[in-house]
Amino acid sequence: MAAADTSYGSLRFRVATPDDATQIQALVQSAYRGRQGWTTEADMLADNRIDVEGVVGKMATPDTVVLFVADDTGALVACCELAKRSADLAYLGMFAVDPRRQAGGIGREVLAHVEAYCRRTWGARRLEIGVTWPRPELFEWYVRRGFRGTGEKRPFPYDELASGEALRDDLYFDIMEKDLGAA
Repeated sequence: MAAADTSYGSLRFRVATPDDATQIQALVQSAYRGRQGWTTEADMLADNRIDVEGVVGKMATPDTVVLFVADDTGALVACCELAKRSADLAYLGMFAVDPRRQAGGIGREVLAHVEAYCRRTWGARRLEIGVTWPRPELFEWYVRRGFRGTGEKRPFPYDELASGEALRDDLYFDIMEKDLGAA
């Protein structure tokens, strides 16, 4: 579903297009596999988090959007994947903030926009995420934003690594959920 540009705080949001896929892939790679920023998984995984074709594939998936988040200069500073999972449940994935700009409030602004988008667009009353274990600092960041652990654990998709390998064989996803209230 395409949407016009919208603003939230100092950020501008729009639904990404395939023309944005290369920029988005580079941002996701730097946030998840680079050595800068607090969200890196480089000590757990030695691969590309996603390739350009994977980003385009997410954009083409029904009931799924990739959001392009820009600062006031138009530069990409964050992105995420949103998917409608059921009548009242949305999923947040591939959430990345430029590592050079992390810890400055961008993630909080993006998350607030995501919640409003999911309520408005899909009528979602709940938002789900999967946090890779062991990432206690990330799990705690989401708890501070109103998410709770559900106790559900999902297997890590070792067979879907974009390229490269896992550096650990004990990874899994802790599933978290946030109540978004009435749509």
